[in-house]
Amino acid sequence: MRRHGVIVAIVPGKFAIAAFSPRVNQAGNSIKAMKAIRFIAGELGVGLYGANPED
Repeated sequence: MRRHGVIVAIVPGKFAIAAFSPRVNQAGNSIKAMKAIRFIAGELGVGLYGANPED
C-alpha cells in the first residue's frame, strides 16, 4: 500500500501552511512536509517558541 502525508500548520489570526509529500514516518507524518513547514515557520519567526532554534 502506498502512503502519503499532508501536514497543516496554523498560526491563528495570521495564516496557515499546508505541505504534501509521499514519504511518511512511523507515525504517518510526511517527512519532507514537516521539514518544509519547520523551515518556513523558522524563517517567519512563528515557531511554537519563536524563531527556529536549529538555525
